[in-house]
Amino acid sequence: MILSTTDKIPSKEVVEILGVARGSTVRARNVGRDLFAGLKSLVGGEIEEYTKLQAQAREQAMFRMQQDAEKMGADAIINIRLTTSMVMQGMSEILAYGTAVKLS
Repeated sequence: MILSTTDKIPSKEVVEILGVARGSTVRARNVGRDLFAGLKSLVGGEIEEYTKLQAQAREQAMFRMQQDAEKMGADAIINIRLTTSMVMQGMSEILAYGTAVKLS
């Protein structure tokens, strides 16, 4: 499966648009991470625990999007985008979406 943020794949032609492929996950912070992050915020710098949490969430959303495209019979997903939204205090959703296509 080819994944791309562009609308074209070099040396390939889009022959069919299958639809929008989506994948999402909702993640919540935990008390251990919050405690350490609170201490870290006193001295400044990157909160690595949250960086890792967000990276894992992005990977899971991308994986689920790819599974969705495979169910459609896609060869590639183009115009991939990621977005996040707050579901409630301490909880956010990561959504990955793109156009599932067949290539020549």
